[in-house]
Amino acid sequence: MAEETKKVSKKVEELVEEVSKLTVLDLSELVSALQEKLGVSAAMPVAAAAAAPAGEAAPAADTASATQTVVMTVSGANKISVIKALREINPNLTLMDAKGMTETLPAEVLKDAKAEDAKVASEKLKAAGATVELK
Repeated sequence: MAEETKKVSKKVEELVEEVSKLTVLDLSELVSALQEKLGVSAAMPVAAAAAAPAGEAAPAADTASATQTVVMTVSGANKISVIKALREINPNLTLMDAKGMTETLPAEVLKDAKAEDAKVASEKLKAAGATVELK
């Protein structure tokens, strides 16, 4: 592997190092931002990128193999922050879809998600002022 890193420029190596520190949700947001900026669709690379972190987390999967569903029960007073949090959690949501979720409660935000992803999503929504349940 040492030979492979020598073939990569220092700039690319630094980017790889930074990207490897991101969470799955951050990676999803990064992919969406790059798709918008470059006007491309990265359907296959998204699947490949999601597979790599899963391989690293395989030993921890035994302890957190249960899936959870994140349900928003109260959207709170600051709906704009909640809408932003919803779109961070699921970049495929349109502005209208996210707004609709804040108005039709209870709303299923993530279904059968990994426990870690559900926890991160729950924390983002709580920080935005929403009340959520993990099922």
